[in-house]
Amino acid sequence: MAIALERRTQIRTDHQRHEKDSGSPEVQVAMLTERINALSDHLGGHVKDNHGRRGLVLMVNKRNRLLRYLQNADRSRYTALITKLGLRK
Repeated sequence: MAIALERRTQIRTDHQRHEKDSGSPEVQVAMLTERINALSDHLGGHVKDNHGRRGLVLMVNKRNRLLRYLQNADRSRYTALITKLGLRK
């Protein structure tokens, strides 16, 4: 479930903190959210894809760890990110 190059660059420019930012927690969470949404749509039609389901669980856990880090590091960036992405927390 790869994300197209144009979509990746759009996500990066929407969530980056400075000009050459590609690894901040905001960008990583946004990329993971995009992949999670695509994979959960895939699993809706492919119920027996257990390997894909495991990958989904791993991505969700990684996103939760990044969000927890961001919450402890800078609360304002955390709240801005979850409202921008529409995540429930």
